[in-house]
Amino acid sequence: MGLVGVQENGNGEMGLSLGTKNKYKRMDSELSDDFDDDIALYQDQLERKRSTRKYVLACAIFASLNNVLLGYDVGVMSGAIIFIQEDLKITEVQEEVLVGILSIISLLGSLGGGRTSDIIGRKWTMAFAAVVFQIGAAIMTLAPSFEILMIGRILAGVGIGFGVMIAPVYIAEISPTIERGSLTSFPEIFINIGILLGYVSNYAFSGLSVHTNWRVMLAVGILPSIFIGFALFIIPESPRWLVMQNRVDEARSVLLKTNENEKEVEERLSEIVAAAGMSNGEKGEEKAVWRELLTPSPTLRRMLITGFGIQCFQQITGIDATVYYSPTIFKDAGIESNSKLLVATVAVGVTKTAFILVATFLVDRVGRKPLLYVSTIGMTVCLFTLSVSLAILGNGQLAIAMAVLCVCGNVAFFSVGIGPVCWIITSEIFPLRFRAQASALGAVGNRVCSGFVAMSFLSLSRSITVSGTFFLFSIFSALSVLFVYKCVPETKGKSLEQIELLFQNQNEWQGSELELGDAENLVPKA
Repeated sequence: MGLVGVQENGNGEMGLSLGTKNKYKRMDSELSDDFDDDIALYQDQLERKRSTRKYVLACAIFASLNNVLLGYDVGVMSGAIIFIQEDLKITEVQEEVLVGILSIISLLGSLGGGRTSDIIGRKWTMAFAAVVFQIGAAIMTLAPSFEILMIGRILAGVGIGFGVMIAPVYIAEISPTIERGSLTSFPEIFINIGILLGYVSNYAFSGLSVHTNWRVMLAVGILPSIFIGFALFIIPESPRWLVMQNRVDEARSVLLKTNENEKEVEERLSEIVAAAGMSNGEKGEEKAVWRELLTPSPTLRRMLITGFGIQCFQQITGIDATVYYSPTIFKDAGIESNSKLLVATVAVGVTKTAFILVATFLVDRVGRKPLLYVSTIGMTVCLFTLSVSLAILGNGQLAIAMAVLCVCGNVAFFSVGIGPVCWIITSEIFPLRFRAQASALGAVGNRVCSGFVAMSFLSLSRSITVSGTFFLFSIFSALSVLFVYKCVPETKGKSLEQIELLFQNQNEWQGSELELGDAENLVPKA
């Protein structure tokens, strides 16, 4: 009986043991299934993240192609003007006008670009810019005289004005918050690539006859705009522009392609709709945009001071003079051969392009203001040193070495900070309904200052010497350091809608930080 009981107990225990093992097996199986599901979900999310990043990257690259045109024109004209002067027998004043007129005329494109992009969209404004530039470049290539060359240059300037203004706005509006800074710097990267290509083109075709070489140099500039036609089949319209047109479903579709997190998509869409004024029917009741820009509120005035000011400082520090007239600077230092002059300018182009890549890597990691400080202080030192070396050293190997070093240093510091960050800041700070036209206003300031510098450099250099001209640029560069300190807030890591809050308080605008968590609490949720 006892044995039976023991056996029963044993059987009972064995039965219990077997039952427990089966239970563990079922639990292990369920855990394994859950784990497999989690792995599959993670892999799907990872794949979606890669897909969206590739898509946004492609959009940023294609949107920036118009900026290659500006860069190429700046780079190629620095060398082509030597041969144009020889072929068409133009005067020094005509040379200044030919070089500088593109920047002055491009302001018309920038002014018209804001309104045009609000009417036909960001995407088709980029297409229009490419077409206008192609026509202008073709006329320049075939120009038999200075007058015809000027007509082509004017058309090219209008096209460049449209393209330069709209690219950063489009990229800022389509980019995820965490990557917006680096992606919005793409237009500046492509300007630098264009400058480098222009320098290389100068060197490559300089061996042709004087009547032919500059025409080939200018004709090559048509090629980038052809690729923009293919880009139109790939890039979507800006989701923020779509919301302004009351096409919210289309905007959501675009945001889903450019953001991997669906919850974030809905949050961003709610912020955009609220910012556009559609959620409470404000759109038809507000004053005309240009009227508000001319009589701004205190908040908008701070934005305009920051946006317009940083655009002007980017140019009055003389960067376009450095690039356009780098052969003149090196000739003043003692380089005499045209081929050696063009080789030296290629070194400038390589430096400028390399350091813009550094800025792209750092801008979303260290922030906008630290890069601006490094850039403006470094430029001030390089410009002042260049001025002193040209005045004291005269001609000779040491003067040439110092000139090349200072010019390369100046463009390097420019590219690592104020070059790209200027466009990033301008495309970030304005409210949605003002963004296109306020950015256009900033681009106008940029182009006017660029044109003024380019059209006066030779005359100014003859009046106060090249050394004195760069001393003047160094003073403006020193003032830009103070401007950054007083008027430029940090925008790293904040959505476009949150950045508006930085300008609503005088103290926050003047350099102090608004924590991201505080900004998120202040932004209304739909």
